[in-house]
Formats: sequence, C-alpha cells, structure tokens
Amino acid sequence: MELLKYKIIKTPVGFLKIVVNHRALLAILWDNEKLNRVRLDQMLEDKNDPLILETEKQLNEYFNCQRKAFDLPIEMLGTLFQKEVWKRLNLIPYGSTWTYKDVALKIHHPQAIRAVGAAIGRNPISIIVPCHRVIATNGRLTGFAGGLDRKKILLDLEMLN
Repeated sequence: MELLKYKIIKTPVGFLKIVVNHRALLAILWDNEKLNRVRLDQMLEDKNDPLILETEKQLNEYFNCQRKAFDLPIEMLGTLFQKEVWKRLNLIPYGSTWTYKDVALKIHHPQAIRAVGAAIGRNPISIIVPCHRVIATNGRLTGFAGGLDRKKILLDLEMLN
C-alpha cells in the first residue's frame, strides 16, 4: 500500500482536496464527495509537498483566468475504458463543451453513452481533467460530482475568458 499525501485548499468552487503520490497528481476531490466515488489508499496531510503546491498554484491561476491548460504529472487510476474516456476529456478545448454522445463517438463506442457518463462520473481529477465540459445532448447540465451549481461556475468562468 502506497502512502498518499493531500492538502485541502479553498477555491471559488469550495474546498478541494489535492491528492498526490511521490510521482503524480492522483485526485482532486470535492468537499461534498460521495463515499468511494474515487478509491484511494491511506492519506497523510502534507501542506508543503512540491507537487501539491504546484497543483494549487496552477488551480489558482485557472480560477484567476491566467491559465487555460494544466501542466502537471497525472496518474489516472481506473479501468481501461475509464482511462480512454478520461483521455478524451483532455481534448475538449477550454471554453467549449462536448456531449456525452460526442465523447462516445470519439472513443469509437457510439452506443456506450451511458457507460461514458458513468466513467466521467468517476473522473478522479476534477477540473484538470475537464469533465465539467461535458453536457447533455439537449444542452442541459447533468451529472457532476461537485454539483451542477459548481459545474455552471466552471463553464461560465471559461466562457467569459
């Protein structure tokens, strides 16, 4: 079992928990996180870990409209299907949205819209892997671990910048 480090930071969308191991960012979790949405090993608080501090810096730049893309080592923990979906989320341009159907088409599984939605719901690295940029085919905001109000804040931030 690997010991993970974390820090809780205050942001315009509430408190976020940054979780890292010795080589990569593993998770950015919400303060209202559902139990076991993202499964992680035991964690120890570390407010001075260099990767945690760099992640915090880049998130602050994002919220201050000074950053549109992140440059951090990440490690996505999930199934092969989930990883394929999450990889495609990084292709959604800043300030744009795709539908769940768009993502399903990008991974060459056009009938897997519900499975895509389930995978997106398990994205462990919120904001940096931009699952907030995925909306319903009818344009409605749906399914976001942080809550739809926070999804709207993130989309509005990007649309205005």
